[in-house]
Amino acid sequence: MKRLALTVLLLGLPVEAAPAGVPVCERPHVPAPSESPSLPASLQAALDALVRERLAREPHAGLAVGVVHQHARWVGAYGLRDVERHLPATPRTTWRMASLTKSFTAVAVMQLVERGQLALDEDIHTWVPAWPERRWPVTVRQLLGHLGGVTNYGRLGPSQDTGPLDTAGAVALVSDYPLEAEPGTRFIYSTWAYNLLGAALEAVSGQSYGDYLQAHVFAPAGMAHAALDDRRTRDEHHARGYRLRDGRRVPSREVDVSGRFAGGGTRASIEDLLGFGEALLDTRLVSRATTGLMQTPMSTRDGRLTDYGMGFATWPLRGHYVVAHAGAQPETSTLLLLVPGEALAIALTSNVEGQAALLKGLASDIIRLLLERDVPRVGARPRDATDALVNEGLGRVLGYGLAYHSWAAHGPGPAPAAEGLAEAFAQVARLLDPDTLAREPGAARARILTAHHPLAQGVFIRVGVHMARTLEDARGSERLREYPSRGAGAFFDDYLAVCEARACPEPFGFTPRLRETVRRLTHGP
Repeated sequence: MKRLALTVLLLGLPVEAAPAGVPVCERPHVPAPSESPSLPASLQAALDALVRERLAREPHAGLAVGVVHQHARWVGAYGLRDVERHLPATPRTTWRMASLTKSFTAVAVMQLVERGQLALDEDIHTWVPAWPERRWPVTVRQLLGHLGGVTNYGRLGPSQDTGPLDTAGAVALVSDYPLEAEPGTRFIYSTWAYNLLGAALEAVSGQSYGDYLQAHVFAPAGMAHAALDDRRTRDEHHARGYRLRDGRRVPSREVDVSGRFAGGGTRASIEDLLGFGEALLDTRLVSRATTGLMQTPMSTRDGRLTDYGMGFATWPLRGHYVVAHAGAQPETSTLLLLVPGEALAIALTSNVEGQAALLKGLASDIIRLLLERDVPRVGARPRDATDALVNEGLGRVLGYGLAYHSWAAHGPGPAPAAEGLAEAFAQVARLLDPDTLAREPGAARARILTAHHPLAQGVFIRVGVHMARTLEDARGSERLREYPSRGAGAFFDDYLAVCEARACPEPFGFTPRLRETVRRLTHGP
């Protein structure tokens, strides 16, 4: 049970899903919407104020923000795309996408998998013979999830200028490096791994990487200005890049990124990036089942989630299931963040390097504004370290439960398997038992922090999802949306009340000892 397959088992997917298990894309092409409604004026004003407040505290040059929620959109552009020439950032400005390119590549690869032209568990050497065979086969699936053991940049740093390179030259950059780990055993984020996928895409499709993206990713998503980031073809709309040095803003180094073409070699406008996000939410680029597979976090062979699926990072954030990718290179900082269970896409681009904290902070603020109810928080009242550990565990059950429930019930995610749910509840009660926590707090906390992993049968996810589903059925979806603000105590307290009213069988109502602790944490002595 401590194998890679356990992740997909607990989420209800076939073990090590074979190529035949990936749905074939047979739906008709759905064009990008020609016009999307705008968000209400009050929300637009609130978003604009939120961005301006952040920018007043952060160094910046140019910034663009795009939001789509329930198909209504808003785009804002701030500052200058070129400081020296005083040219403003606009929705038409194009920005270097950096590692967000990996998401484009992953979608393109999965389109070929859907058509049966490429197999997820096929050795990449089959399609890229210039990359030598290794001690172990390295599969397409592993490369998509950064589990192939391929080095990231080797001796070349992420800011290294490789000069103009074609696909063969880009593959040659990594060909002589040995694997850093046996495939499947370690998460090693790798731009070179995605170059191998780009080379395979060309071999399978018979098209260049750029031509394939234009025809099958950019055009269907309405990305009118997206392209490979070739400095020779940039127009006057492209943002000039900057970095901070000793507190001063200076121009970025000029770096040719053709050597990282499929892992970080594209450019696009904020409208383009938002269009890509909306196309993913609407499953216009790959099927719903494939979308769910790509958004499912993969795991190492010893059963630890990597928080990365196929071309996207995934994690729970205050009860929301987040699917995202960031980009960081000379000239740029980028972020695309989706909350698929709540129909939200957020796109952010900056022409200043090292702005990850600013972009993540803005995205978090936008989520809070659009998705989280402004309701009174029921604060926990821990009286000692043991209570604090119980509360930490309750919070993790809440976070994973709400996130995975919304992703499965209202997004493309698979529902956790129902088998063994009673034992999962019993295991959570044992993990959060106050007497056990008091006896061995260090070991107990370590078990709490890993209880969402496959090696622990994902009990926090499975139990949390069941609780969220029960509460939505009993109290409605509007009440469910309040829990990120109201807190874990309110989530458990309300669930226990519903369970008592419905006479839930043991152990679905937890143990008397844990119930008493939850009520004391929530309401006091």
